[in-house]
Amino acid sequence: MARVGAHGATEVLVVHRPRYDDWSLPKGKLDDGETHEAAALREVAEETGLVCALGEELPAHRYTDRHGRPKIVRFWTMTVTGSVERSPDDEVDEIRWVPLSIAETLLTYDADRRLVDFVGESGARE
Repeated sequence: MARVGAHGATEVLVVHRPRYDDWSLPKGKLDDGETHEAAALREVAEETGLVCALGEELPAHRYTDRHGRPKIVRFWTMTVTGSVERSPDDEVDEIRWVPLSIAETLLTYDADRRLVDFVGESGARE
């Protein structure tokens, strides 16, 4: 999720997961029968407390998990439409809106950094 910050710079939302001590983009798993779009909105709300509307779909991340299964993670730009109360927990204990340049150094995973690079190059934002 990206936005134009107070100083006109594009910012992206990142989350800290204490279980892994990593910084990542909000993401999660599909519930049974759930669409990718519904899962994206639900996971962002659960992890950040932000209620959003979907925008443009961004490039997906495809990989093989440690069990040899193919996986795909899909991402969208989103517009914040509201918020719900959310307290830090053992899944996500901190969220931050950060400029792209800081996100690229803060994010733990190459796939997340590549997506941030794409957002910066394409100008994709809410």
